[in-house]
Amino acid sequence: MIKYELKCNSCQNKFESWFGSSKEYERVKKLKLLSCVKCKSFNVDKSLMSPNVISSKENIIKNSDKNNKIKKKIIEYQNFIKNNFEYVGDNFLYEVRSIHYNKKKPKKGIYGKASKKEVKELKDEGIDTEVIPWIKDLEN
Repeated sequence: MIKYELKCNSCQNKFESWFGSSKEYERVKKLKLLSCVKCKSFNVDKSLMSPNVISSKENIIKNSDKNNKIKKKIIEYQNFIKNNFEYVGDNFLYEVRSIHYNKKKPKKGIYGKASKKEVKELKDEGIDTEVIPWIKDLEN
């Protein structure tokens, strides 16, 4: 995703918009799907933007503290899952399909490994799963 500051050449209004890529911006502009939010003119161009750069030690510390809080919360979730669910590892797809199709009642919920493609296949089959970020025990 990329954010551009846009400027209307008709009314001089400035506004921001997100695009999937710079090519996506060009495609939307070429198809005349990009218009000014104020005057509806299609005479809109992107203007120069400066990147968001961390400019001080204080910001670095704030971001580091924020990342540590997020990491701590993920580890809390992981510990909850490890203590309350059965780990089935690479057998996750087999086990979850067994539960769904055979109405097999597990003693407790399961968790394991699945690729993005496999999770999509499960979703297409009507099987609800959740993906959570996982921090390996050895990571700092």
